[in-house]
Formats: sequence, C-alpha cells, structure tokens
Amino acid sequence: MTDGACSVELPPAVKEEHVRRKIDRPTQLILLAAFISFLFSIYLWFFADKDTGIFVGIWVPSILAFGALMRLPR
Repeated sequence: MTDGACSVELPPAVKEEHVRRKIDRPTQLILLAAFISFLFSIYLWFFADKDTGIFVGIWVPSILAFGALMRLPR
C-alpha cells in the first residue's frame, strides 16, 4: 500500500457476479418514479411555488422507502 488506500481483492467469481447483476424491472420503476419526483420538485421550486416544490421533494425518500419495503422477503 503505497498511497495509503486500502484495497480488497475479490475472487473472480464474485467480480463476475457483481458485474453481471442487473436491476430488475420493479426496482427500475421505483428509481424512475423517485427521479421524476426529484426533477418535478426542482421545477416547482424554481418556476412555481417553493413550498409545493419542498412538498413534492419529500416524496423522494418516501418512494424509495416504499421500494425497499417491497423488496423485503415475505
């Protein structure tokens, strides 16, 4: 370690699995909904009512929390 950074070498099988893993459709939809909510809140903040922009911005963590809840095993 010449530069002081800590590096951990993963086995080749773990590396390949990590690279090949794709995001499933429900997760993509949750992330898309959160991102659209984020963009909409920015739009409202700058071009409409700031309070409404804050209100819509609060949706983002709620959408992400809902997505995390849906991924829990039943």
